[in-house]
Amino acid sequence: MASGAEQHGECTGDGQGVTTNEELEVNRRRDRLLASIALSSGVGLLLALPFALRAGAEFFLPLTAALVIAIALVPLLEWLERRGLPSGLSALLAVIAFLSVANTALVLIVVPATDWFRILPERLPKIQATLAPLIDFYSQAQRFVDETVQMLVAGPASVAHRAAVETPGSLLQFAAASAPSAIIQMVFALLIIYFFLAGWTRLRRRTINSRGSFDGAMAVARVIQNVVDATSAYVMTIATINLCLGLAVALALWLIGMPSPWMWGGIVALLNFIPYFGPMLAALLLALGGLMVFDDVWTALLPAFLQIGFHLVEANVITPTILGRRLTMNPLLILVSLTFWGWVWGTPGALLGVPLLIIVQTVVAAAGTPDIAGFLFEQGTLTVSRRKENATSEETDGEGG
Repeated sequence: MASGAEQHGECTGDGQGVTTNEELEVNRRRDRLLASIALSSGVGLLLALPFALRAGAEFFLPLTAALVIAIALVPLLEWLERRGLPSGLSALLAVIAFLSVANTALVLIVVPATDWFRILPERLPKIQATLAPLIDFYSQAQRFVDETVQMLVAGPASVAHRAAVETPGSLLQFAAASAPSAIIQMVFALLIIYFFLAGWTRLRRRTINSRGSFDGAMAVARVIQNVVDATSAYVMTIATINLCLGLAVALALWLIGMPSPWMWGGIVALLNFIPYFGPMLAALLLALGGLMVFDDVWTALLPAFLQIGFHLVEANVITPTILGRRLTMNPLLILVSLTFWGWVWGTPGALLGVPLLIIVQTVVAAAGTPDIAGFLFEQGTLTVSRRKENATSEETDGEGG
């Protein structure tokens, strides 16, 4: 009888072990199927998203820009609320502060830039004459270059005449066609900023309180705070650095006699929000502006050289020292983000590229990243590690034995 009971117990234990292994296999296949569906849906969404964003740029661009600006203004809103001001009034003051900064930038950059674009066709012969020694130097190296220079020398007069006639008309038509849409988008963005800030405290409290557990509420609160802190810290810190850079460039240009130095400083500060490409574009614009003003080619290129020098100091010394490791990002991710958002929305998208990357990185860091490599190249799932499953199986077998 005893031997029969032992044999019955061994069979029962073996049966439980087989059942447990079968359940693990079923769970593994189920998880892998769900992961496959999630991965396929995610890939399809990612492929369709940029085209949807481009098609709906008139809606998505001001909405996204307004949300990024609103998140950056949250610390100012909270500071005003801690002083006893109601949420609506605090949001209004934050919007007014933002409009003051934007209006100052508009006056310093756009208004003088209009005059520069207006006189550009008239200065084309001067630019060609200033570049003549440099062009002649390279033309002596190869006959093809000499023929190209002769074609350029024959063209400026007709190009200048044609530009002087056609450019104002096209600009006026562009302004007439785009002004109503731009005004609507600006009003829409300002309303989004105001209502987002006015309801921020209630929205955050409602989101946290809606969690079913204390740990869930703390996790949501931590993600919200991390997104606000990272975004506002980046925008405010980079804005301060770029403002100082623009002031330094403007002062240097004023010392060498460059007209509209504050406009050029504002352009440098604005374009410096676009990593890599922005400083290069600023240097090209300063070189063009110098060629429009100065007669000597090296003096004309001096504004661009000054901007490049200031940028090298800012990018390699000042910004790393101030930001440190808090906002260190992968340069490849920055380049991909700039390229993607620049392709989707042009220059405004490039300006939003880094803040959006910070927001996405903060959310992903809190939510966790799926093991896509393990899903593609191993036999496990996206959520359960193979080693953990094996350990669980061994423990179950040990208890069954």
